[in-house]
Amino acid sequence: MILRVDRWLAELPPPSAPDPEGARVVQELMGGKFGEMSTFLNYTFQSFNFRERQAARPFFDLISNIAAEEFGHIELVAAAINSMLTDDKSIKDELAMAKSPLLGLPSLAGNPHHYVNGGKGALPQDSRGLPWTGDNVFSSGDLLSDLTHNYFLETGARSGKLRVYEAVDHPAARALTGYLLVRGGVHQVAYARAVENLTGADLTKLFPGPRVPSDAIKESKPYIEKGDHRRLYRFSPDDYRELAAVFNGNHPETGEPLEVVDEDPSARPLPQDLPAQNDVFAPGYSTEEVREIADKLRKQAGLPRAVTGDVAHPSK
Repeated sequence: MILRVDRWLAELPPPSAPDPEGARVVQELMGGKFGEMSTFLNYTFQSFNFRERQAARPFFDLISNIAAEEFGHIELVAAAINSMLTDDKSIKDELAMAKSPLLGLPSLAGNPHHYVNGGKGALPQDSRGLPWTGDNVFSSGDLLSDLTHNYFLETGARSGKLRVYEAVDHPAARALTGYLLVRGGVHQVAYARAVENLTGADLTKLFPGPRVPSDAIKESKPYIEKGDHRRLYRFSPDDYRELAAVFNGNHPETGEPLEVVDEDPSARPLPQDLPAQNDVFAPGYSTEEVREIADKLRKQAGLPRAVTGDVAHPSK
């Protein structure tokens, strides 16, 4: 199971100017064939279906652990899309239909579903607005086939992230792709090392993938300087400890040693509290009414008057 922690894997800038067209492009990183839903659910089902996990424990631990990180990537992509759809000029109080941007929806840039179905939120769709499909999952039951597939899946995913980076200049999109390019590179190396440890074949030499210059991308540099391009973080308090038996050796591009790292998740960035968008009834027709009900329920439950959760840039 997944133990969820209310933190983000990387820091994103607070909402600025809305960019619905850019948000539509970033949706490819969510529900596209090489998007984060695909990587997450490929590795998740491979871990669910893994047989003889004790006999092949290092490989099971690798797939399972990367699946857990991919869940956080989905959350981060959604956060970026939500930020890009947030408009600080949204109607604050009662809905004024004469001023509602939904009246201009037919000519509005981006994906109308973000407004009509999503409440200015991320959707499980690609950049065309097509829903993600389980047909994107490859879980063959054969360890070597799955590991080889995962290497090429990460190769395609990194290429897609670079294209989105170049296509969208919104600060949230750039921060997102800068981080994901580094972490996707780690996963690509991890699956290549797994195949090499299993068979002796080095996929990075047999099938050299597209050159993705993460070190030349401004938003990627802080993570590279931190060493995140060569670290696999263990996303469990006590399990998946045999990662180091597979994720080892040196980074194929830099020659630096690969390492598995345990990290306190509380050190990760706090999530942002996005402001209400009353023109799409998010979080409700009357935000103040929702707040009053929550305060009443908190009091009845004997909880402290102050909200217990922590967020970055609390909404007012």
